[in-house]
Amino acid sequence: MEEQEQGSNQAEQKQPEQAPVEPSTAPASENLAQKLAEAEQQVEYYKDLLLRKVAEFDNFKKRAENESTLVTRYAKADIIEELLPIVDDFERSLKLSKDRRETEAFVKGIDLIHQKLLKFLETQGVKQIDSLGKEFDVQYHDALLQIPRDDVPPHTVVEVVEKGYMLDERVLRHAKVVVSTHPPGDGNAGGSGDEKPANVKGETSRKPGN
Repeated sequence: MEEQEQGSNQAEQKQPEQAPVEPSTAPASENLAQKLAEAEQQVEYYKDLLLRKVAEFDNFKKRAENESTLVTRYAKADIIEELLPIVDDFERSLKLSKDRRETEAFVKGIDLIHQKLLKFLETQGVKQIDSLGKEFDVQYHDALLQIPRDDVPPHTVVEVVEKGYMLDERVLRHAKVVVSTHPPGDGNAGGSGDEKPANVKGETSRKPGN
C-alpha cells in the first residue's frame, strides 16, 4: 500500500505545470479608443456651439447698439418738430419787417435769433429739403395747388408755401408746395389743369393733411 501511494505521489509530481491563462487586453483597448473618439466628438460639438453662441451674442450686441443709437437720434424728433413752426414765424416776421420797412436794428435782431435757431437745428441733424425748381416727389412734398405754366416742365415745384425738413435721413416734415401743370389747350394735358402731379415712380400727389 505504501509503495502504491509513493508511486502515485511521484506520478503527480512528474506532471508538468500548466501556465496561467492571461485575459486578452484587445476588448479593453477597443473600448478605450471608442470612448476617446466619443469624447473628441463632444469637444468639437461644444466648441462649435460656443462659437455659434459667441457670434449670436456679437450680432445681438450690434443690433442693440444700433437700436439704442436710433432711439437716441429720433427721440428728439417730436421736440424738434414742435420748433419748426417757430422757425416759420421768424421767417414770416423777417419778410413782414422788410415789407413794412421796420428799423434796421429790429430786423437784424430777428434775423440773429432766426440764424441761431437754424444753427441749433443743424447741429441736431436737421436740414431743409431743397424743393424749389425740383421735380415733385411724393417722398418729400405735399402738393397744395397746381397751376398751369409753360415756362417750366410739368410737375415742377414752382413755389414753396411751407418748407420741409429732414432729420438725418428721415423726413421730419414734408414741404408744402405749388406744382406746375400743362397750360390749358396743351394737347398733352387734354385742355385740363386737373392733372395730378407724380413723382419719378409715378405715384400720385399727397393730399394735404395726410
